[in-house]
Amino acid sequence: MNAPSLLPLGSTLQVLRPHPNILAFYDGRIPGARAHSAAPNWLDDGAYALGVCVYAVIAGEEAILYDTHISIPHARLVRRTLEEAGVKTIRVVLSHWHDDHVAGNEVFADCEILALDLTGQALAIHRLALENGDPPIYPLVLPSRTITGPAELFVGDIRVELLPAEIHSHDGLILALPDLGILLAGDTLEEPITYVAEPERLAVHVEELKRVKGWNYARILPNHGAAEIIAAGGYGPGLIEATIRYVEKLMRLKDEPALADEDLRTFAGADFASGTLTYFAPYEEVHANNVKKVLALP
Repeated sequence: MNAPSLLPLGSTLQVLRPHPNILAFYDGRIPGARAHSAAPNWLDDGAYALGVCVYAVIAGEEAILYDTHISIPHARLVRRTLEEAGVKTIRVVLSHWHDDHVAGNEVFADCEILALDLTGQALAIHRLALENGDPPIYPLVLPSRTITGPAELFVGDIRVELLPAEIHSHDGLILALPDLGILLAGDTLEEPITYVAEPERLAVHVEELKRVKGWNYARILPNHGAAEIIAAGGYGPGLIEATIRYVEKLMRLKDEPALADEDLRTFAGADFASGTLTYFAPYEEVHANNVKKVLALP
């Protein structure tokens, strides 16, 4: 087997435009390539291999950046691209506390970094681990402002709603753009399947997914998905329905142990067959780990 190619951080970053007012900074899903190390690490295995994207909502000289990407070089490229586009004021909103969403915070330390209070607390609790991880996020820059519930911002005349949703992580924060009919979903939605980080909370996650479905947004832009779908404007609401089906099936594992033997292609077979989800082989490992986490629950 050939050794994986190690490519410089940021060298494969793509800038996509799913909407005239949204830039998407996408990297990863490159067969045989890694960006940090050949050894197991969060950047390559948890983000780059699966495809990772952050978004900027832009109006004139203003932008809201949703997450700061997976490394300092990535964040610098994001900032440079925004400034070259004429942006003079950047506000950052964090979707949640996980490493692949906050690794570039230092590059925006002179900007307002806004997050849920739960995100600020989680970052403070996990600061030592994040700063000593592989790769380290050092120094970890914490949010400069936190909110305790829904909030509203404007980028020019574009309304941006910050809506908490406990999906994937207890501190999920979705950006809703009601005038554009678009949800920036962070990790609350992921394609083809969700990454289970808090297995004991899956029942809550399902109810929250149903609540988000009720918002009736036409387009969804997740932080992990297929570049070509993101570039074409994002996913439809079928992604929410498929995620609900997947999580509900995970919740049946204890009562139906034979389900644990199904690979991802079989487990979510109906949604792959219908085209609602696109099969991506690296998610087989994500699925296997999801199953293990659920079966390990007391």
